[in-house]
Amino acid sequence: MPASRSRTDRWKDSLWRIYERGGGLEFTIERPEHSQTDSKDLIWRVHVLDLSEQEITVEQPGAMGVPFQIQDGTPLIGILAVGQNKWMFHTTVLGHTRVKTRNGEVPALRVQMPEKVERCLRRNFDRISTAQVSMPNVECWKLVNPQSAVPFEVANEVQIGDLLAAGKTADATDDPSALPEVGPKFDAVLSNVGGGGVGLIVDKENRASIDSGKVFWIRLDLRPTVPAPMVLTARLAHTHIDSQQNTYAGFAFDFTMNPQHKSFVVGQIARYIRSMQPSSSKAA
Repeated sequence: MPASRSRTDRWKDSLWRIYERGGGLEFTIERPEHSQTDSKDLIWRVHVLDLSEQEITVEQPGAMGVPFQIQDGTPLIGILAVGQNKWMFHTTVLGHTRVKTRNGEVPALRVQMPEKVERCLRRNFDRISTAQVSMPNVECWKLVNPQSAVPFEVANEVQIGDLLAAGKTADATDDPSALPEVGPKFDAVLSNVGGGGVGLIVDKENRASIDSGKVFWIRLDLRPTVPAPMVLTARLAHTHIDSQQNTYAGFAFDFTMNPQHKSFVVGQIARYIRSMQPSSSKAA
């Protein structure tokens, strides 16, 4: 039996080891098969809190202590990663609960244990035969002077608020050309959102850019739901090289210079996740 087939057949053993070591899974809301929306998928990473034959219990997704509301019955795509291998599966939110942990009681989601998983090919790490995720684009700059970013964050809040009120979406010509004190730009994609930050995938050609700094200016494109790219300051926390020789970079949100920007950023991410879900009438 090929090694990859053997690993797939033993996926429940891998899931159990993830649970035992306090690891996590990634999830995104599964879109309807014939969805016409141009929105990207937002993946969140959460710890596995409990396992049974029928269910996986995971942290309720959120950011900076604010939980994101996920309706019962919402269909999800789950992502299980072990080393350089990744599997996807289909599941559903069964309900909500609370789980006691070392850090106190936390809100949690109960999701259905999948009947099977499918291994992602390394050249197509974002898809399987029955599902595909399309991750948002991110523009990044090394931030030379974090204080210089504050007026741009304030202006970004005003821009997005005005566009929402007018029911409009910014196009490429509307994106501000002025920037805070930054270095050269490099591009990335948003891998996941965690409790205190984001994970980005940076192409191998830009590895030197990510290795050269600690504080970065990030512009996250969640159009059309968030009608203009959202900007924020983030601090590099850790990196590793993936199987494609690209850099996975974990960033912590940094609102030190502009604490008021925290509620805006978290609120827009929460609104985006709400927009991805089926209506309450369709969520069983």
